[in-house]
Amino acid sequence: MKYMLLVCGDDTADASGMAPVEPWVETLGDQGVRLHGHRLAAPADAVTVRVRGGEVLRTDGPFAETKEYVAGFDILECAGLEEAVEAAARHPVAALGALEVRPFWPTEGEDDAETELRRLDAELTEAVRARDTDRVLTCYAPDATAFHSADGPVQRGLDALRASLEETFAGTTGPVHREVLRFRVHLDESIAFGHALVRLRATRTDGTERDETLRVSTGYSHTGLRWQILHEHVSTTDTKTEERS
Repeated sequence: MKYMLLVCGDDTADASGMAPVEPWVETLGDQGVRLHGHRLAAPADAVTVRVRGGEVLRTDGPFAETKEYVAGFDILECAGLEEAVEAAARHPVAALGALEVRPFWPTEGEDDAETELRRLDAELTEAVRARDTDRVLTCYAPDATAFHSADGPVQRGLDALRASLEETFAGTTGPVHREVLRFRVHLDESIAFGHALVRLRATRTDGTERDETLRVSTGYSHTGLRWQILHEHVSTTDTKTEERS
């Protein structure tokens, strides 16, 4: 089960003798308990945002005036609450400030991240086969960047991707077959990288056949609701060489 660990500092405490945090981070990371985390800037750099009556109200500084403030966060994967509390108690800041341990909100039927990424890739395959540009673009983040060495320039953003897709579909007739020959993925809490070998087959408008094998490297980002493609690099490759590797 995942837990959010809010690291709360105390601006009145003397932190000069506090033990370094790095050993705690490294130990829990090696144990597979700490998945992700980061230190935050000081409360003076915070901005509090409220919307009242349709008007955006912005206030410099933290939400509440208090000597305790959130100095950082860590995401833990633990068997239960007691294990998460034990991990929090070993954090150096626990001796000076406080650590809030809060479980993630449970989601019924939640799939693991790799399953979601494979489902995303399957959706991309079906959208390409249907020549549905809008459906393809839902797989990409709004600020996605794609580099297709066979097509030339880098495409940045959905408008550029749309133009590239429409040009590709306009040059073919009938379905475009996208067959995933191999797909590997490495993921973290909110980012993932995929490496795939993809066979692309289609009939060009002049009647000739397009049949090529592509090496696809993909960077994924989790938006908080779902995974999307943030970066994509496609290059042609030698099928026999790749299948032996």
